[in-house]
Amino acid sequence: MSLLKTFRVAQTQPVHPITFMFLYMPFGIFNGFISVTMGFLLTKAGVSLAGVASIVSLPYLPNILKFLWAPLVDTTLTVKTWYRIANVVTVIGILATSITPHNSHFLPLLMVIVFLTAVANTNIAMTTESLIAQEVPDEHKGRAGGWLQAGNLGGFGVGGGAGIWLAERMPAHWISGAVIALVSLLCGLGLLFLKDPAPFQREETYVKTIGTLGKEIWVLVKSRGGFLALVLCFLPVGSGAASNLWSSISSDWHASPDAVALAVGFVGGVASAVGSLLGGWISDKMDRKKAYILFGLLEGGAALLMALSPRTQLMFMIWTTIYGITVGLAFAGFSAFVLEAIGKVGAATKYNFFAALSNIPIYSMIFVDEWAHNRWSSTGILTAETVMPVLGAIIFISVLFFARMKPETVNRD
Repeated sequence: MSLLKTFRVAQTQPVHPITFMFLYMPFGIFNGFISVTMGFLLTKAGVSLAGVASIVSLPYLPNILKFLWAPLVDTTLTVKTWYRIANVVTVIGILATSITPHNSHFLPLLMVIVFLTAVANTNIAMTTESLIAQEVPDEHKGRAGGWLQAGNLGGFGVGGGAGIWLAERMPAHWISGAVIALVSLLCGLGLLFLKDPAPFQREETYVKTIGTLGKEIWVLVKSRGGFLALVLCFLPVGSGAASNLWSSISSDWHASPDAVALAVGFVGGVASAVGSLLGGWISDKMDRKKAYILFGLLEGGAALLMALSPRTQLMFMIWTTIYGITVGLAFAGFSAFVLEAIGKVGAATKYNFFAALSNIPIYSMIFVDEWAHNRWSSTGILTAETVMPVLGAIIFISVLFFARMKPETVNRD
C-alpha cells in the first residue's frame, strides 16, 4: 500500500487525541518563544520590565479579538488549508523576531512583527479546535481538551525553554529561532491523519452565512450551559499569567539562566502537559465547570506557597514546576467545559468566541502582576495570583446559585 493510501485509510479511523497535541503545539511554541525566550533576551539586553511586558503581552491582543475572524475558518476555504497558512506565517514570524536586534531601539519593529504573527497564529488554535469538535465524541471532550492543552503548554515550554537554552549556546540568536520554527513546521504533519470537517451551511450570500452563524452563537449563550461558560471566561481563574514573567523575576530567587531554562522550559512544559492530561481526565469524571474553578484555586494555592517559601534557586524550580502543573489543569478544564458547550456546528467560531473572552482576564492579569511587582516586588505578583482566583470562585458560585432556575437549551449538533 502506498504512503498516500495509508494516510487516506488512517483518515477513516478514529484518531488518537495525541494528534491534536502535535497540531496545537505551534500555537504554544510561538507564545512561549515570545513570552519566555524574547522576555529573557530583552531583559538581558537591559530593556525595562515595562518594555518586556509590552512584548510578552502583545500576543494576547489578537487572542482577545480573534472571534472577529474566526468565522472565516468555518465559512471559507477548508479547515486544513487555514491551518497550513497559519503555520507557515508562524514559522516566518519566529524567524523574523530572531533576526531583529533585541534591544529597546527595535521594540516598535518587534511589536509589529509579534502582533502580525500572533494574528495568523490564532488560526492554529481555531482550526485544531474545530477538528476536535468534529472528531471527538462528547464523553471524551475532557480527555481531548487535555491533549489539546498539553500541546499548548508543552509547546510553550519548547518555545520558551528550548529557545533560551539554544540562544545561550548558539553563536547567533537567529539559530535558536530557526530550530524552534522548524519544530513548529513539522507539527503540521498531524493533518495527514485527519479529514477536513464538513463546512458550515452556506447561504446565498456571505453576509447571510455570518448571520446564521451569529444566531447559532446567540442560541448557545442563552442556554444555561452556554451562559455559565460565558461567565467563567470573564473570571480571573486559572489564568496562568505569572508564567509570562518568571524569566523576568527569576533573579529574586537567584536562579541562573540554565535553571530558568530548565524550570520554565523543559521541566515546566512537561509539568504543564502532565497537568493538562490529568485535568482532562478529571474533567470527564465530574462537572466540568466546577472542575475548572477547583483547578484555578489550586493554581492560587501554588502561588501562595511560592510566596511563603525561601528565595532560593531550588525553590524557584520547585514552585514554578508545581505552578505549571496547576496551569495545565486549569487550561484543560477550560477546553473541556467549552468543548462541552459548543457542539459541532460552527465550532471554530463558537470556541473562539469563548476563548477570546477568556483572554481578557489573562491579558489584564499581566498588567495587574506588573502593577503589584512595581509596589511589592515579586511578592506582589504572587499575592495577586493568590487573591484573584478566590474572588473569581466567589463570583461564579454566586452566579451558579442564581442560574439554577434557568432552563437548559440543548445545542444543535
